[in-house]
Formats: sequence, structure tokens, C-alpha cells
Amino acid sequence: MASQTPTTHEAGQDAITGEEIAGTTIPPSTPTSDQSTSQKRNACSFLPSHYSLRSADFIPVTELLSSSGKSPTKSSSTASARHAPSTSTTFSGRAGLGAYTYSPESFPPSRVISFDESYVTINDLYPKSSLHLLLLPRHPQKQLLHPFEALQDPLFLAPIQEEVRKLMVLAAKELKRRYGKFSAKELKREEAMEKALDAGQDIDESSLPPGRDWSKDVISGVHTHPSMSHLHIHVLSVDRHSECMKHRKHYNSFATSFLVDVEEFPLSQEEVVRRKTGGWLDRDLVCWRCGRNFRNKFARLKQHLEEEFEEWKKE
Repeated sequence: MASQTPTTHEAGQDAITGEEIAGTTIPPSTPTSDQSTSQKRNACSFLPSHYSLRSADFIPVTELLSSSGKSPTKSSSTASARHAPSTSTTFSGRAGLGAYTYSPESFPPSRVISFDESYVTINDLYPKSSLHLLLLPRHPQKQLLHPFEALQDPLFLAPIQEEVRKLMVLAAKELKRRYGKFSAKELKREEAMEKALDAGQDIDESSLPPGRDWSKDVISGVHTHPSMSHLHIHVLSVDRHSECMKHRKHYNSFATSFLVDVEEFPLSQEEVVRRKTGGWLDRDLVCWRCGRNFRNKFARLKQHLEEEFEEWKKE
């Protein structure tokens, strides 16, 4: 199996710092107290029992993507064993994400949101937006390949794309839960609903203001030069608002073509070359929302992003 450990050239294109690479979480030696090795988690278990996708506009969503979830449901006791590495169970540095695919039940729900035999979803340890998730495929023949190689396989790609779409739906619902109270479009919709209820009228969906389309505020993709060895797909909010957003390369890794949407795969050879030789991390810093060019002035961009975050919430 080909490994995607960066070459000398690729290492210079790391989108994260050496400290972030070295700081990858190592799992505890035993599962957390409320989890056992015979359990799995489902992101939907973090919703109240009366929640449904259809009722999402009317019933407040509890925290989907944090430590407040319910206990996981059962699964096969051999799930982690089937994904065990052949040589070592020590994960550090660039191999750090392997700890999650090898033993997801060892982490608390605040880190591992959901897992089954095929995928693990986690909150990024160093998020670059207010919501930043990683989808980790557990396929033993694919998980150490470069994404440009792994996602060229149509039989592997199709279920990955479907899983990313599902995760983006959940991410959009979480954004609505977190920021809906600030959104002018959401408030307008709620006011119309309250007015109809106060008048004793049945709520006609077609007559209500549409509210905010939170799906437009979620992006996803893989990095052209991944800094971590295990295959991972980013799903994150567009705001780039995070204490961990500290460097030019942090920002440009999610604001340029360095990030490749999984829907764009399979890539042509010409596109692979374009992505790998674009010098994306060294490009000018351009605000994702207003298009203002900050050249190489990251501190100014960072301050601007704080302002844009507040305005973005109000849309």
C-alpha cells in the first residue's frame, strides 16, 4: 500500500504547523468510562428522540457536535480489530489520525462524534472555523493513500461523497442551532410563525419566509498536500473564525484551490498537476466574504475576520 507521507517538496506545503502535527491526540489505553469497545456512535444519537429532519425548522436541535450527546448504541465487538494496523498501535505525528480509526471508542463524544465500521467523524483538534469536522474512512487499503489516488477509484469515491453530503446536512443544522438566533432571515421566519400561531392559524410552509439556507455556509474537501498521513475529508463552516487560525497557510489552505471538493473527483491529470503546482498557500490573503485583498498582512485579515464573523451570523 502506498503511503502519503509528504515528500521533501510536499512537506514545504504543510497547511498546519509542526506543533499541530506533533500535538495530535493519543487515545487513552482504555475506553472512556461511559463507552465500551462493543459500542458505536451515530451522530443522530445526539438528537432528541422526537427530532426528525422534517421537523428541524420547528423543533430546536440539541447540540449535535459536542460532548452533550447520548450514550452510543451497540455495534460489533470486532470493529476496531478489523481496522488494526499491521505493525504498530502507536500513533503520533503525521500518523496521529490513525488513533481515531483504530480505536474510536477510546475517545469521548466531545472528540469522536460518530463511528461505524466504515467511517469515524471527529471534531478537528485544531479547528480552522467555528465548526470543523473530519471524516476519516477506515478502509484498510485506502486510508494511507494520498486523497488524489484514493478518490480516483469510483467504487470508493461514491460512498465517500454520499457520507460527506450527509455530514454537511448535519453541519448545516448545527450552524442553525448555534447561530439561528442571530440571523435576520431566521428571525423573520420565526416572527411569521408566531404571528400565525397567535392568530390560531394553521402554519402553511409555502406562505412562510424561507429562512436561511445554512447549507450554503458549509464547505468540504481534501487538501492538495495533506499534512497528516491518514485519509481525511474536511467539513467546516465558511467563517474561518477560530483561535487556531493563526497563519497565512492556515487560511489559504481553506480559501484557495488547495482545498479540493470531493464532488470534483475523479480529477483529470491536468487538474492534478494544476492543484499540486499552484503555490496556493503563498497567495494573497483574500477575505472569503467580501473579497478584500490583504496581501500578506495576516494580522489585519484576522481582525477583519472577527468583524465578518459577526456580520455573517446576522445574515
